[in-house]
Amino acid sequence: MKISGRRGYMGALESVAMTDIILNMFIFFFISFSLLYTFNASRLHKLGVNIPKAKTATPVDDARVINISVAKNGIIYFEKEAVTLDELVDGIELTKSKNPGLRVLVRADQTAPFKDVAKVLDVLNGLRVQNIGIAVEADR
Repeated sequence: MKISGRRGYMGALESVAMTDIILNMFIFFFISFSLLYTFNASRLHKLGVNIPKAKTATPVDDARVINISVAKNGIIYFEKEAVTLDELVDGIELTKSKNPGLRVLVRADQTAPFKDVAKVLDVLNGLRVQNIGIAVEADR
């Protein structure tokens, strides 16, 4: 006669279910918080552009200056908005039609490839923009 004893695996199945629930909750909160952090409105307007330093830097006070930034990964920003070269041409042409004495300040990351900066300068030269400045940080 075979007598079966109490099986101990039932308690193990309950702990597996609880572990599964906790793991799913962890994944849900991890994804939710990383999305909230990534798409935070205050982070979207901050451009990661580290401009080089120079001893003869002068401040720019004019409100009519258009800012064009080139990030280290080659992304071009026209007034804090990522654009392609064609969109940059359209934006500058539109702004220049409203303001003929357009002043442009090019802010290039110190580690950005020069070919990307040269593309922006070529666009500005092709559109006959006369007042171009290169942004630098004051070296103290």
